[in-house]
Amino acid sequence: MTITKTEFGTTPENVTVEKFTITNQNRITMEVMSYGASLLSLKVPDRDKKPGEVTLGFAQLEQYLGEHPYFGSTVGRFANRIENGQFSVGPRKVHLQKNEPPNHLHGGVKGFNRHVWTAEAFALYGGGGVTFSRVSAHNEEGYPGKLQVSVTYTLTDQNEVVIDYYAKTNRATPVNLTNHTYWNLAGPENGSVLNHDLQLSCDQFLPVRDDSIPTGEIIDVAGTPMDFRKSKRLGAEIQHVRGGYDHCFVVNERREPLAPVAMLWDRKSGRAMEVLSTKPGVQVYTGNKLDGIPGRNGIIFKKYSGVCLETQHFPNAVNEPTFPSCILKPRDEYRHQTVYRFLTR
Repeated sequence: MTITKTEFGTTPENVTVEKFTITNQNRITMEVMSYGASLLSLKVPDRDKKPGEVTLGFAQLEQYLGEHPYFGSTVGRFANRIENGQFSVGPRKVHLQKNEPPNHLHGGVKGFNRHVWTAEAFALYGGGGVTFSRVSAHNEEGYPGKLQVSVTYTLTDQNEVVIDYYAKTNRATPVNLTNHTYWNLAGPENGSVLNHDLQLSCDQFLPVRDDSIPTGEIIDVAGTPMDFRKSKRLGAEIQHVRGGYDHCFVVNERREPLAPVAMLWDRKSGRAMEVLSTKPGVQVYTGNKLDGIPGRNGIIFKKYSGVCLETQHFPNAVNEPTFPSCILKPRDEYRHQTVYRFLTR
């Protein structure tokens, strides 16, 4: 296991952004950076043992500083959408930034993805990685409470990328952290992900309104285009889903906290990715709004160039009493883990 640190650039405020490159004994290479506690790149061997890029992203910091669709970002304080940018905590009405009017999306105008985090690299037996941490101030983007938060990326010699999330607050506040990597196991240079096979450990999903806010219902996937209980191509029924997949699926009841959520497989390269998580939901997003974004190596990211598998609490959970609670209270701790395990088939 090797770990190196380099400077990736500086922000307009003259803050240095650090990049860490970690390589395991099986030639998997992970790059992460302190801006947005982001996954920059992941190179994984195919069935012929040839390493290749499996994420969408940029080569320069400047592109991450501009507008982009959360490539590789840590998203928070609350991932996904909050209806009308407001909710109540006890008697108090909270008003958030409405950065997707009239709703709040992925933490607001300056969410966690637009901050430089403190970084500390570490080495373990059989693995190594980086812990990113920051303090989110009371009323940042409208959220109550001072939040201490950390995100740890670990690359193991078992070909796993493990992301551990931790947070603690001094006031009751919603917390919903996820990673927003766009995956393309064939390699971003090889077109859309619609020929990828996806299987989900999810018997139910959350239907949404036209503005992507859940209706509050929890519906069985059986007999709908949302049925991925058996592996099928992402593109098999996408024409029957208005706008493409951008839905939260309900992870089945589990015996252990860390449980299988998804399996993504590209038949041509042989690369497969198993996703395990402690979180109750997974948002499947097929890159429907990618509209010709210039990425690294001259690749243009178009519609369906990548798929996100965002493990998380349910969208708008703060306003839906029947959804699992996402409120973190003082004296409690937010601890979640997601594992991306790579193999060939």
